[in-house]
Amino acid sequence: MDIHIMITVSGLTKHYGDRIAVHDMSFDVAAGRVTGFVGPNGAGKSTTMRMMVGLTRPDHGDVRYHGVPYTRLLRPARIVGSVLDARRMHPGRTARNHLRATAALSAIPADRIDDVLREVGLESAADQRAGGFSLGMRQRLALAGALLGDPEVLLLDEPSNGLDPDGIRWLRNSLRQFADDGGTVFVSSHLIAELAMFADDLVVVGGGKLLAAEPLLAT
Repeated sequence: MDIHIMITVSGLTKHYGDRIAVHDMSFDVAAGRVTGFVGPNGAGKSTTMRMMVGLTRPDHGDVRYHGVPYTRLLRPARIVGSVLDARRMHPGRTARNHLRATAALSAIPADRIDDVLREVGLESAADQRAGGFSLGMRQRLALAGALLGDPEVLLLDEPSNGLDPDGIRWLRNSLRQFADDGGTVFVSSHLIAELAMFADDLVVVGGGKLLAAEPLLAT
């Protein structure tokens, strides 16, 4: 089976004062596969993912998509859809208006909004304010925002937080289908058993360092 590398992470390093958050992190993420990013809380997962989408500047190293640094992508929302904090949305905006604002910022046609609301199961809550949403509903709305640009990559930090068992199954099936359709999924969790249920590959970190990067399921 031919494997195409979509994301290349090379030597990522980030210090905060004397604390090393991420040290010399290097791994590849293959297209058409689900890669789980696993490690305990404080292992450096969120910092790594923020560096992967340009929200945190690394002290050393870089991240490339199709060989291009994220900061040089001409239309980043059409390459990478990310959810790093599902709580970051204006509580007074409806789900629909939140997505309208997100689409406008990324020059994405507004006609995608109804499609993604339906895809994440929020069509009936489209005109409700996000401030009244449960964390699980916010996770769904955040994922809808990530899907707006019809991206090649989904990069999700602990997306199952707040989801009930049915929501977790829905998320697992949705991400599996996204990868089976040719997309690339990079999803973090501190629960290896959760990722083992649907991931193809695992990247394991601890103390800000890479511990292992190996296939999980038979190819």
